[in-house]
Amino acid sequence: MAKYIIKRILLAIVSIIIVSAITFFVMNAIPGGPFNKEKATSQQAQKVLEERYNLDKPVPQQYILYMNNLLHGDWGVSLHSGRDIWGEISSRFSVSARLGGMAAAVAIVVGLILGALAALTRNRLPDRAIVFFTTLGTAMPSFVLATLLLLVFCLKLKLVPVWSSSNPNYTLPIIALSVYPMAYITRLTKTSMLDALNQDYVRTAKAKGVPAWKVIFKHALRNALIPVITYVGPMVAYILTGSMVVENIFTIGGLGSSFVTSITNRDYTMIMATTIFLAFLMVIANLLTDIAYKFVDPRITFD
Repeated sequence: MAKYIIKRILLAIVSIIIVSAITFFVMNAIPGGPFNKEKATSQQAQKVLEERYNLDKPVPQQYILYMNNLLHGDWGVSLHSGRDIWGEISSRFSVSARLGGMAAAVAIVVGLILGALAALTRNRLPDRAIVFFTTLGTAMPSFVLATLLLLVFCLKLKLVPVWSSSNPNYTLPIIALSVYPMAYITRLTKTSMLDALNQDYVRTAKAKGVPAWKVIFKHALRNALIPVITYVGPMVAYILTGSMVVENIFTIGGLGSSFVTSITNRDYTMIMATTIFLAFLMVIANLLTDIAYKFVDPRITFD
């Protein structure tokens, strides 16, 4: 396993470099710049700012300078606010991670329970009800659901207070973030469970008189987790960084909303830092997912 992990780490480094290069060159290919405001900056002031942040150099040289600084632990400063980027990412990611962690936990637990229940009650009322609501959940975009939740429960019924940093209420953002992945996990679990319940080892366990709960949880559900784990890894990484749209709708000062703001302001350093940070999380999530396969199914090898 150690050899496999080392190989994956090397591939991860290559992946992050490719992602950073694509982001950097595409970002610089778009017309305009971070200092182009509605009120035009004087040419002299703009020249000084470009020299300060190495924007006056050729784009390939800018990329090399940026990656060199990054390798030395220097994430740079925001071109918009002048704040240290790593401090900005750390503070905002703590908010997104808290929200995303709770949303991911809800999506995984509820999705597994509903998926298993749907498989065990196939073509009966519980299964049909679950299929209906999961289809609705996968069809409804998160920004539509978030807007409806905010309009109905915050503004109309006033059952839930509007988000406030001093008194945060995570209920509605968690629902908005978790509905789609929960519905998708439910459908994956049901399909995998139905396949597992028809396998010979399950029929053999039943014939030997193994208790029903043990057949379901130890044999069927455990072997049905492989496709679920494949989806859950990247999903958790994405949710932990916060959904950009959901955070903007609920005015949550997380990493997702910061990323949207940096794109609007053409804040090159913040865009690069957030993209690389997200790519790093995705790579780690995929590596942990592959390792989790081994614990779920010992027959899997890494050769």
